[in-house]
Amino acid sequence: MNAFDLSTLGVVIATLTGIGSFFLGRRLSRRRTEKRMAKEREAAQANESRQVRRARERKGPR
Repeated sequence: MNAFDLSTLGVVIATLTGIGSFFLGRRLSRRRTEKRMAKEREAAQANESRQVRRARERKGPR
């Protein structure tokens, strides 16, 4: 009776936990990527010349 027995409930719980972990990981990874991209964008804009910056501001958000 030392055999490892996977009950149906155990398999269901493991599956749900795995799916939840997958989606949580994707969400956290996406947030981290967005923050990194925003930092890189701000750094690139900080190095722009005044002429380029004003042209971008005139163009406005689209």
